[in-house]
Amino acid sequence: MLKKVLIANRGEIALRILRACHEMGISTVAVHSTADKHLKHVLLADETVCIGAPASTASYLNTNAVISAAELTDADAIHPGYGFLSENAEFAQRLEESGFTFIGPSAENIRVMGDKVAAIKTMKAAGIPCVPGSNGPLDPNDDKANHAHAERIGYPVMVKAAGGGGGRGMRVIHNASELADAIRLTSAEAQAAFNNGMVYMEKFLGNPRHIEIQVLADTHGNAIHLGERDCSLQRRHQKVIEEAPAPGITEAERNRIGAICTKACQHINYRGAGTFEFLYQDGEFYFIEMNTRVQVEHPVTEMITGVDIVKEQLRIAAGLPLTYKQDEIIIKGHAIECRINAEDPRTFIPSPGKISYFHTPGGNGVRVDTHLYSGYSVPPFYDSMVAKLITHAEDRKSAIAKMRNALSEMAIEGIKTNIPLHMDLLNDKVVQAGGMNIHYLEKQLNS
Repeated sequence: MLKKVLIANRGEIALRILRACHEMGISTVAVHSTADKHLKHVLLADETVCIGAPASTASYLNTNAVISAAELTDADAIHPGYGFLSENAEFAQRLEESGFTFIGPSAENIRVMGDKVAAIKTMKAAGIPCVPGSNGPLDPNDDKANHAHAERIGYPVMVKAAGGGGGRGMRVIHNASELADAIRLTSAEAQAAFNNGMVYMEKFLGNPRHIEIQVLADTHGNAIHLGERDCSLQRRHQKVIEEAPAPGITEAERNRIGAICTKACQHINYRGAGTFEFLYQDGEFYFIEMNTRVQVEHPVTEMITGVDIVKEQLRIAAGLPLTYKQDEIIIKGHAIECRINAEDPRTFIPSPGKISYFHTPGGNGVRVDTHLYSGYSVPPFYDSMVAKLITHAEDRKSAIAKMRNALSEMAIEGIKTNIPLHMDLLNDKVVQAGGMNIHYLEKQLNS
């Protein structure tokens, strides 16, 4: 088993990792920026190292500082959490070459899945269903070939940056007259944002849901899936509410797509936790990307399966086999997660500041993942998510009722939060019926 893990992250996920490590008897090292010395996991870690100024590039994205901290403290492994360096193939490669264990997949897996064109090609070869598309990168100057692709796929189409992510680097084109300029503009924007101007084309699905499959794979050739999550409630391609299992997905559909995903893991020699993300429309799954890390929304899967995904990551990184076999994964009940952000619920402007009062809800089936405490100051430098509220009940209707009650009990004073938005969504008849698609929330906010 691993002896000492350096946690290369901050906030609630860093605290989540620290707790898993301590429960398994693993020592922890917390690295932090100068703005984060009062973070909860920093106060609880066995060792701490300040790695730089508040700017992410000077601290959490500074690979030299992170690796130096690991060397200084004799850590044998590094857990990147999500965001920051979690899907940085060069970072994973450097760790492998430096003798540290990267708690995640191989650098090659990260590299391939981080390139959307290469990922689609790899997934097609592994038998994963994909959105009809250009089957490769576009030449922004070859208007004839690009028009041919669009005609074959059928309008509307979406042009996407190969190196994009988080909803950035994509544009919808509704007719042929828009195509050439849109491709060139998207390529130029991608070059500026990602230092990679490569773009590709896909069919734009009008009313899809966002369904994802959680997988775990070890170094012994074993791979399992933990069912699906529905993450369709999104604003600007950022998830707001997630739930598991997905409304309307049958056990047969779950088993079919889950088996395809686990076989794909074995095909590419994947290791660790991962998530296959799909658009789902008219009974069909269309692969869009694979996240090669633990997901923000992993708690809903943990609640319905009883599997501790972070502990499994640690076991896999230590070279141990998976704790579970596929037939031991039983889905029980329904779970919902609300992302609590420090932001104005109407304008979505970030709301950093000092927490003057903090109270979390409780009761059977209520879980709160957060680094907040009374007196803590939320800094303005990082992502606005400050907590995740999760409820679990015997069915979806009960989980929603429990979430509404939990939200009403949650008190965060000193800053603004999006709790009112969550209450509005859970009182929405379409959401209650499970009929939302990825465009639903945006349309409601703009109506």
